[in-house]
Amino acid sequence: MTFRDLNLSTQLINALDDLGFETPTPIQEQAFSTVMSGKDVVGIAQTGTGKTYAYMLPILRMLKYSVQQNPRVLVLVPTRELVVQVVDEIEKLSTYLNIRITGVFGGTNINTQKQAVSEGLDIVVATPGRLYDLAVSRALQLKSIQKIVIDEVDVMLDLGFRHQLMNIFDILPQQRQNIMFSATMTDEVDQMITEIFTNPKRISVAKSGTPLENIKQFGYKVPNFYTKVNLLEQLLADKETYHKTLIFVGYKKIADRLFEALEEKYKEEICIIHSNKTQNYRLRSIEQFRKGENRILIATDVMARGLDIENVSQVINLDTPEYPENYMHRIGRTGRAEREGVSFVLTTEKEQEYLDAIESLMEMKIEQLDLPSTVEISTQLAPEEQPKIKEINNPHKRPNDDDAGEAYHEKKDKNKKVNLGGKYKREIKKKYKKPKTKGDKTFNLKHKKKKKK
Repeated sequence: MTFRDLNLSTQLINALDDLGFETPTPIQEQAFSTVMSGKDVVGIAQTGTGKTYAYMLPILRMLKYSVQQNPRVLVLVPTRELVVQVVDEIEKLSTYLNIRITGVFGGTNINTQKQAVSEGLDIVVATPGRLYDLAVSRALQLKSIQKIVIDEVDVMLDLGFRHQLMNIFDILPQQRQNIMFSATMTDEVDQMITEIFTNPKRISVAKSGTPLENIKQFGYKVPNFYTKVNLLEQLLADKETYHKTLIFVGYKKIADRLFEALEEKYKEEICIIHSNKTQNYRLRSIEQFRKGENRILIATDVMARGLDIENVSQVINLDTPEYPENYMHRIGRTGRAEREGVSFVLTTEKEQEYLDAIESLMEMKIEQLDLPSTVEISTQLAPEEQPKIKEINNPHKRPNDDDAGEAYHEKKDKNKKVNLGGKYKREIKKKYKKPKTKGDKTFNLKHKKKKKK
């Protein structure tokens, strides 16, 4: 089947021809008629199989020209980089269409974005936080939304966006089409589908967690962080083979530490992105890596989701991710669009259980390579790897907080009384034969009558 066999408009066919795309991927082929039907859709396919076009082609096919102010299509993605990327992809597809598209995300001036959405638009691509801010301030009206697409929903839930997502669903029109695409399906995602979607049609091109067949996976058993750095230096020295290498790490501080360790040797060849970097810095790093100005890019897991960069030669996992789904998204940055890809995962003894979980999810073993004899085994430990020092004979700290100290003593009986509420008040009245408060007029009257008698 080719794109011409689908019910696409001439404008979309021309745009696809300009891009050099002739044949739809399995997820694009199977999703087209289902999304066109107007039913709720849940699509599961490996990363790198063209999920963005899978939902945008039928949506653009149905989207009629309009001059109304409010958007009719909402696309939610987890990160700013994905907003920029998805907007770019939609603009490529709508080259011959009169469609207004805007992307909104946090970290930039909200007033500029308020001005942009006030000029009228058809499709808005947004991160949940900034979209909700614009909707609450009434700068962006969502009453005309006909279709909502949630891309990489599992990442949104991982990042704590569930509350904001539910708030957004509350202010959207009840009559709408819900579309969700992801590479992995978790229990939390399944719960959200149950709560929000109405009899969704599920499209599964591959089992959740199945790796792309065109990605060759290898692993190294490495004792510690600085030995991993030594191994990386040796691998990256081969500029011809490692001409566009993406290195993933779990945390920002480790990303910075790795960048500092490699920067002196590779200088202009290396760049870095994580959430502590400014938006302009992040976008510039991605663009430099995409164009080949830098051949090495260090990134955290948040950046792994949906990042589409052509011809990534290798993905190297500096650490073995705790969650197997993160590994799937990481390696999916290579081998995209049916090209060949290579991935490596470096595993310490403490990370072995994470590797076991990854292999269990994929139902396959990752081929382990011998550590080259020329790689120096470092004795230096990173702060996270250093053994924790226990304090000895600290006079200000008891060994066990439950243990009583030397000054501990039992309470006296009079201090052991417990407030019994109403019953306690009655006991007081019995004891002192007078009202607990001056406002007890009934008791005062009875007391006076007794005295007169």
